[in-house]
Amino acid sequence: MAELFSRNLEGKAIWCRPRPGYHKITDPLATSVMLLDCSKLRHWRFADDLKALWAHEVDYLDWINLKREDLGSVGLLEPEWNDFDRLTPATKLLHNTKRRTQPWKTGLPIDFTFKERGLLNFALPIVRKLAPNYTRHPDERQEAFFFAMLADALDSGTVTREEVEKEIELGHVRPDSKALIERYRGQLWPAQAAAPRAA
Repeated sequence: MAELFSRNLEGKAIWCRPRPGYHKITDPLATSVMLLDCSKLRHWRFADDLKALWAHEVDYLDWINLKREDLGSVGLLEPEWNDFDRLTPATKLLHNTKRRTQPWKTGLPIDFTFKERGLLNFALPIVRKLAPNYTRHPDERQEAFFFAMLADALDSGTVTREEVEKEIELGHVRPDSKALIERYRGQLWPAQAAAPRAA
């Protein structure tokens, strides 16, 4: 984090990266990770913006994609600061964006609501019947990375075994979590733990 916080902001108020598949400052911007110069964002009024949002005076996508901001005040972070489903030696923050392949949920029943629009709405009952469970992440290293980090959190006391067992019991975390914690313990760089599966 020190590397991010000590970077030259070049006079910009906001640093973030474009959403996956985009590359320019004019594209939809991902606000899940941002570096902010608060002294240049005095026009941000969270409570007022929320009221305007609920009153339908502000469009959510315009707000979340920073379309209401002066794009001249926005800089682009390198992809590794918010890597969308991509794990490389350069990755600093991994963002698992596809809910269906979240590594800690593999095999559990889908417990989120589909909010797709248009034609896909008609297909949803079929999709649920054909694939009712979370599926394995296509990059095994990302599964390894999650469970290696969870092992580290257990070893440091940040997370307790009782908490893990409770989350397994509640169906929030896959039932083989304890075995995966042991498998990947001490392997915080996942490339050592598992190679990507062939497509």
